[in-house]
Amino acid sequence: MSLDSLIELLPELNKAFLETLYMVGVSLVVAIVIGLPLGIILFVTDKGLFLENSWIKSSVGFVVNLVRSVPFIILLVALLPLTQLLTGTTIGPTAASVSLSAAAIPFFARIVETSLREIEKGVIEAAVAVGATPWMIIKDVLLPEARPGIIQGVTLTTISLVAYSAMAGIVGGGGVGDLAIRFGYYRYDKPVMFTTVVVLVVLVQIIQLGGDQIARKIDRR
Repeated sequence: MSLDSLIELLPELNKAFLETLYMVGVSLVVAIVIGLPLGIILFVTDKGLFLENSWIKSSVGFVVNLVRSVPFIILLVALLPLTQLLTGTTIGPTAASVSLSAAAIPFFARIVETSLREIEKGVIEAAVAVGATPWMIIKDVLLPEARPGIIQGVTLTTISLVAYSAMAGIVGGGGVGDLAIRFGYYRYDKPVMFTTVVVLVVLVQIIQLGGDQIARKIDRR
């Protein structure tokens, strides 16, 4: 591909980049809204904690592990009927956001659980001893203490979503991955493939640096 041809592709690249940001943004919001409570439930219902419940722990853990064990490309295809039901279509960035969200929710939930496990048990026991309600413990103890780890979890989830969004291009999900497949793979256009890879690498680096900066600023330890 000549330089002129690459310049002509810039509008397509810009559109694809915005579609990627849209898919990642929507999926990340869904992952946080649903994954955060799931992660908290996985932690507080564990043995020895203030809301210990083995049935809830096992049930939620099973579902989370089940979804996490399915390769994303298979999950992408398996959720096409649900995607059609929710969005009215199976192609485009909005449709791809359904499977991206489904993959991100259990991933983020486990990160939240892991972050909460890093809190010293003495802090939780002290809150229980003074008569704090479960909601107060979660709101005033667990979340503030685990905040740096959760921010790092958001960063990791975002980066994973960028990678998954590129894979969504296989089924016409739009975004940079779709551009790479349509122009780079099907047309054997190596410059396009290289350009899309560079765009994704730069995006991931920016996300990682931003996440690290935020986590350091809010870390009170």
